Amino acid sequence: MQQTLNIMEGKKPLILRAKQIADSIQTFSHPWNPKSEISGTYLGRTVGLERTGVNFVRVAPGKESFVYHSHYREEEWIYILSGCGVAEIDGEEFEVSSGDFMGFPTPSVAHHLRNTGDEDLVYLMGGENLEVEIAEFPRLGKRMLRHGDSIDIYDDSDAKPFGALEL
Repeated sequence: MQQTLNIMEGKKPLILRAKQIADSIQTFSHPWNPKSEISGTYLGRTVGLERTGVNFVRVAPGKESFVYHSHYREEEWIYILSGCGVAEIDGEEFEVSSGDFMGFPTPSVAHHLRNTGDEDLVYLMGGENLEVEIAEFPRLGKRMLRHGDSIDIYDDSDAKPFGALEL
């Protein structure tokens, strides 16, 4: 009988078994990308990690991950477990497949992933979980500010330069 290891009663599990991971997978998409379709689950959050995010992700053939974006504060990484696809990084396209690793130190360049193969593109992705994050969506002219669980979206066209304050 397999058990989930807990240090103390009421705490999050320290081990996730394969069945628990498979049972927790949900499918979602990014609202700004009609080709976005991601199936996955939060691994790090489920075992109680607060400063580090680790996620299991599956993208079906012909589908894409999120939307072309960059991060100002949170570093991000992707490790391809199986399948193949195209990573768009800073306006260039790179074929990626099993065993490839990508890292996006901050401030990061814009990046995005799409499945161009005939099987699921499966990968681990992760990075930092900071209290405040700013993400840029350069093709959409939008910026996101996340503070804790609060998310605000701004149009770049609404930005005003900050100068001397008039009293």
